[in-house]
Amino acid sequence: MTEKDWAHERDVIVETISRLMIPFIQLFALYVIIHGAGGPGGGFQGGVIIASSFVLYLVAFGLAAAGKRFPERANNYLMSTGVYIYAGVGLLCLIASLGAAQYLNYGFIPLTHMFEENRALGMDLVEIGIGITVGAVITEIFFNLVWKQDMDETEKEGQE
Repeated sequence: MTEKDWAHERDVIVETISRLMIPFIQLFALYVIIHGAGGPGGGFQGGVIIASSFVLYLVAFGLAAAGKRFPERANNYLMSTGVYIYAGVGLLCLIASLGAAQYLNYGFIPLTHMFEENRALGMDLVEIGIGITVGAVITEIFFNLVWKQDMDETEKEGQE
C-alpha cells in the first residue's frame, strides 16, 4: 500500500473539534471506571467510552494517522495488561486469604490495614483492568473492521 492509497480527506473543523473533545471523552471514561464500583458505570462502560475516543480519532484523522498514534502492538499489550491486572488481584486475594479460597474477595488484599479500604481499592483495580481490556478489545475490533473494509475496497479497485 502506498501513502496515496491511505489518503484521507481533511476537514479542519472536524479535526479541531476532535482534538478538543478526545481528552474530555477519555477523562470522562476514567471517571466512569473509577466511580463504577460505587455507582452506575464501571470498567465495561468506561472501556467502551475510551474506545469511542479512538474511533473518533480514526474518523477525524483517517486510518493511517490512527494506526501511527495507536499501533496494534500497543493495543495487544493493553489487552493483556488489563487481564493481568484482573487476574493478579484475584490471585493476590487467594494468596493473602491463606488458603480460604477467597478469589476476588478484595478485603484480603494486603494494601492497607483496614478491610473496607482494601475492598474499595481492590474493586477499583479490577474495574481499571476491565476498562483497559474492554477499551483495547473494542478498539481492535473497530480497527479490524475498518482495515478489512479498506482492503476489500482496494482489491475491488485493483480488479477493475
